[in-house]
Amino acid sequence: MDQSRFIITDAQWEKIEPHCRGRKQDPGRTGSDPRLFLEAVFWIARTGAQWRDLPPKFGKWNTIYRRFRDWSRAGAFDMIFNALSDEPDMEVAMIDGTIVKVHRHGQGSKGGPQAQAIGKSKGGWTTKILALTDALGNLVRFILLPGHRYDTVGVAPLIRGLRFDALLADKAFDSSWIIDEMNERGAGICISQRPQRKTPLEIDGDMYTWRHLIENFFCKLREFKRIAMRSDKTDTSFAAMISACAAIINSR
Repeated sequence: MDQSRFIITDAQWEKIEPHCRGRKQDPGRTGSDPRLFLEAVFWIARTGAQWRDLPPKFGKWNTIYRRFRDWSRAGAFDMIFNALSDEPDMEVAMIDGTIVKVHRHGQGSKGGPQAQAIGKSKGGWTTKILALTDALGNLVRFILLPGHRYDTVGVAPLIRGLRFDALLADKAFDSSWIIDEMNERGAGICISQRPQRKTPLEIDGDMYTWRHLIENFFCKLREFKRIAMRSDKTDTSFAAMISACAAIINSR
């Protein structure tokens, strides 16, 4: 089999393998070749293709799809993300969001769009990925929101229980409660100010330029076509895809 297009390195696999489901030493059914299975997942992520179009070299597409759903529900991709992510540099935490259009294949889940992080706006049906990265632009946490929701709605769960020296964000996050929260924590504030704020805060202009790092992360994430246009019907599957791809990005 031509492995020239595979993306998992031996060093990455060494960290991933202990978190795979269905290993020989685990009770119950043993999964076949988990490394090849993960390469199949990344092939889907990179190409944005439907599962049924998976090349035969990876195995039966429906078996791989069911395995992906099983791993997603079990949180296996979250564990892989944690395994491949180094200790974050929390000198600065950066928050930003990006909108992804929902492909028609990503619609039609049980309960309708309202049961998932899918909302209708001027751009049609969309999902918002709200991310928090460290000072190096590596993903630390993310949540999914319907595309029409305000970015500030997702800030509280992203920063809950997380320690950092300063918070960096654009003016979409210029909210009084966020500034009060940072002051209470004793964390620095580097948030671009809205024109209507009566008493604008002084922010570190040099630090603010670091925002390109979180923007770079989103650019790398969007290289995976399955994420650039959401094709997964459920938040569980879409979040699993993001975790898997972010794990590779963080460990490059």
